[in-house]
Amino acid sequence: MAAMKIIIGSRNPAKIAAVKKGFSHQEAEFRSLDIPSGVNEQPFSDEETIKGAINRALGALQEGKGDIGIGLEGGVQETSHGLLICNWGALAAQGMEPIIAGGARILLPKEIVARLRAGEELGPVMEVYAKKKNVSKQEGAIGVLTNGMVTRADMFTHVMNLLVGQFTYQQKDKE
Repeated sequence: MAAMKIIIGSRNPAKIAAVKKGFSHQEAEFRSLDIPSGVNEQPFSDEETIKGAINRALGALQEGKGDIGIGLEGGVQETSHGLLICNWGALAAQGMEPIIAGGARILLPKEIVARLRAGEELGPVMEVYAKKKNVSKQEGAIGVLTNGMVTRADMFTHVMNLLVGQFTYQQKDKE
């Protein structure tokens, strides 16, 4: 059987690492493309974050001409407790509706929330907050706020396991 062609709708190293881990149990070729999310730079709801993930997955599948397109998107979700980090993923393949899955959530500190509500994006805000460069391509806000216990790649790996698990379950039904 030929290796599955997995097209990743991002060039972010944390997202690429998560996708590769999610498919580590099978032979696969990976290609990453810069696919636009079609949503705001800082998604401000689950709905918007899911839409961004689906747009990236469908765009990756179409543009990359692979077997599977993957979209991973980070955002925030308003709750009665405050603003939470959220992350969503989508897996797209020909002839099926995209599969979606969401991951871990934690409350953001008030000083970060104020800047997001003023229109800033989480990545750059976290760089100032953590006094580090490229936070979104490395540990992410989750890594900073959990003192490295859970990184952005970990969060997206969890989502990838949920996506790949659902996909393989659905494929099993087709056999």
